[in-house]
Amino acid sequence: MSTAQEPHAPTVPAFSLPGRPCSAAAALHVVGEKWALLAVREIFFGNHRFEAIARNTGAPRDRLAARLRSLEQAGVVERRPYNERPPRYEYHLTESGRDLAPVIRALLDWGDRWVLEEQPVVMIHEPAAEAGREDSHAHDLDATWICRTCGEEVVMNTLTIDVRAPGWDREGPKESRPTGD
Repeated sequence: MSTAQEPHAPTVPAFSLPGRPCSAAAALHVVGEKWALLAVREIFFGNHRFEAIARNTGAPRDRLAARLRSLEQAGVVERRPYNERPPRYEYHLTESGRDLAPVIRALLDWGDRWVLEEQPVVMIHEPAAEAGREDSHAHDLDATWICRTCGEEVVMNTLTIDVRAPGWDREGPKESRPTGD
């Protein structure tokens, strides 16, 4: 784990899920349903109220309410009151939810490249905006994957898999393979 990543309490014990113990499977258990990720997208885009999230995702209201509840229970979103009478809440991303930004960006990039002919949404990068500098230069985001340890760009042919789950290797569970005679 790099120094930039703080340890935290896990939401789902990996051993409780069927199949290969894997952080991707555990993450998909929490956010892998369509309406969950689209709700995260909308909150990431700045739409915090249920009506806007429902309108912009196209989700059935009952399903969206259920997904927002499960995202809240998992610590991905938090509800904040904006009206007392009647009680009304807005949804905001927690640190956990904000850490999904690269996932949303990756889905947008993949959809732009492999699914849609035109980009309906473009992320704009304005590097000096946060610092309030006037020399900011906004441009379409063209992000890449950089290794925090060495600073190099990550490309697929430089990766190998080290399976660390006990009883598993790249092929699957060790004990369930037929033995050769």
